[in-house]
Formats: sequence, C-alpha cells, structure tokens
Amino acid sequence: MNKKHLFTLLSLILMALLLVACGGDAQVETVTVEVTRIVEVPAEASTDMPAVPSAEGNTLQTVRSRGALKCGGNQAVPGFGYINPDTNDFEGFDIDFCKAVAAAALGDATAYEIRPTTANERFPVLQSGEIDVLIRNTTWTLSRDTQLGADFQPTTFYDGQGMMVRKADGINSLEDLAGGTICVQSGTTTEKNLADVFRARNINFEPVVFDDADRTREAYDAGQCDGFTTDKSGLVSQQILLAEPDAHTILDETMSKEPLGPMTRHGDNNWGDIVMWTVNCTIQAEELGINSTNVDSFLGSEDPVVQNVLGETGDLGAGMGLSNDWCYQVIKQVGNYAEIYTRNLGPDTPFDLPRGLNTLWTEGGLLYSPPFR
Repeated sequence: MNKKHLFTLLSLILMALLLVACGGDAQVETVTVEVTRIVEVPAEASTDMPAVPSAEGNTLQTVRSRGALKCGGNQAVPGFGYINPDTNDFEGFDIDFCKAVAAAALGDATAYEIRPTTANERFPVLQSGEIDVLIRNTTWTLSRDTQLGADFQPTTFYDGQGMMVRKADGINSLEDLAGGTICVQSGTTTEKNLADVFRARNINFEPVVFDDADRTREAYDAGQCDGFTTDKSGLVSQQILLAEPDAHTILDETMSKEPLGPMTRHGDNNWGDIVMWTVNCTIQAEELGINSTNVDSFLGSEDPVVQNVLGETGDLGAGMGLSNDWCYQVIKQVGNYAEIYTRNLGPDTPFDLPRGLNTLWTEGGLLYSPPFR
C-alpha cells in the first residue's frame, strides 16, 4: 500500500470516529489495514569457503632457522608434481618452482621439503603454517584469494578445464555426454565448473566424485565413468598412466580459465614478495636470454637491466631481506622459465605440451615480468 492510499484510509477512519463522537448515526465499518514490517534477517553464511584466521610471522626467518623450505605439493600429477618411481624423489614443474624459491631464500635449491597434499587439505595446511608456500596446480579465483587468508602469486601455468573420453565411444562434444557419468575430483574448481557448464548448456549428467587424482583416474580407467574432467594439463599427465593411453582422447573444448600459481599466507607481505619475484626472475631471465648454462657469461654485462637481475648493481635483494645475487642463484641452480617448462613438459617428455599461452609476451603469450629496477 502506498502513502497516498494509507493517508486516505486513515482520514476516513478519523471522520467516522468524529461522527460517532458527535452523536451522529454513522455506521461503523470493519476496515482491514495492511501493515508492512521490515525485519532485518542476517545473511546466510557461505558454506563454500569460510574465512579462516591465517598464521602470521616472519616466514623468511622461519625458513632460515629451519634450514629448509616447506612446500605444499602434489604427488599424483606427472609433469607437475609426482614421485619418480626410479629415484623416489619428487619431480615436476611445480616442484622446480619450489626449488627456485629455496634458491632465492636460502641460496640452495636442494634445501626444500615437499608436503604432499590432497585438494581438500592444501589450504588448511597453508593456513596453519605447516608449509611455507603452496605450489600445487592451484587455480587463482576471487573467492580463494579473498576468503582463505592467503594471496596468489604470479601465474606459472595458464590452463583450462578439459574432458577426456574413450575414442571407441564416439564422443566428440560435451553434448554427446548427455545422460552419462563423469569422474571428477572433489574440492576443486573443476567440480564446480563441470556443474556450471553442463547446467548452462542444459546437459544432464551424473558426477562421480573422488578425493584425489589417483582414484579419479583409476575409476575412469575401470569404466565407471563415460568422461574424466580436470585441467587439460592434468588430463595429459593422467592419460599416460591409463592402461591404454592411445584409446582415449581429450576433447577440443575448453570449459574454463585455470590460471595456476603459488599461494602464500596473509600477514607476511615480504614473503609474498619473495615468492612473487622468484617467479618473475625466471620469466625475466628467459626474456633476456639468460639460462642456467650461460648465466656466468652475463656477469659483468654493461646492460643495466642484466646487472639488476643478476644483482651486480643496486640493492634489489636487500629490499626483501635476500642476498643481492638471489636471482642469479635461481637461474644458476634451477634455470629460467623455458628451462623449467621444457624439462618437465617439453618435447622430450611424455607430455610434449605446446607452450601456448605460457610463452613470453614478446611471442604472443601471457608471461610478463615487471621491471627489475
């Protein structure tokens, strides 16, 4: 009811009361008055990713006192983070970035430990301070960046969600999976993307959810699902572990953007800077043509940018509490971005992943380091 109608109604009631009070013969009518109450109701709390207090402190000092960097990693994604069965050591693209941070912080790329984590436990392990940095194919999203007490550092791998199917099933598009079952890992962005994309395209399906990558792959390989979805890089690495890798194909469609990168806790901006500039160091080195085998030949260069990157001039390392040659140590001991990529995912690996978006900005890619000055 608007104010005008309410005023008219009240006026009529008042006139009736006055007539009665004046002894008139007016008849009393029963009038229903509409009353609107405004009640404040607390917004429903999100059960998706609740804010969690983060551990604070001087992570660099903690790492130095311990003598080793603790990285949260993966042990089930060949190419990115896995245990080499021949050496029993962790290897992969993400593992190399853990080594790079160790080289920057401690001057020793071998001074690190990997704490393998599942998708569901990776964030609590970081929040509690059990690890110093999470480097485990983790997608940068707004909710993770703002609700988990942590910060994302530069993207190390630009990825997208894909779908693997059996060639014999004749599936050529997502629509061909209508009414089928799809294996997906819980606690991941891929689980949510799958539901969103299929709902938007009105495709009915049944998700079959597992806690980790191994069980998800094994279920698909055993025929429990018609499709298997995760990041395309993850599908490539999982495909080689299937009983008959050539019997499967990854559809061309990309269902989402998946920028993967390291994550650090809130409350220690300097440590976040160290991880951020370590990643930038590998990108800048590739842009300058500096790698692990030729870095020494660049010492003494007259190029001021090279001098800054290698720490021969200025005090860029001191600003983060590091030695001035921290980036030199990263390049010398681990390599530039191209070396890390090629060693783990390049043509000489079982994956042979084209770099695509993961090329330098000067070559049409998305890799770009802010200036070292």
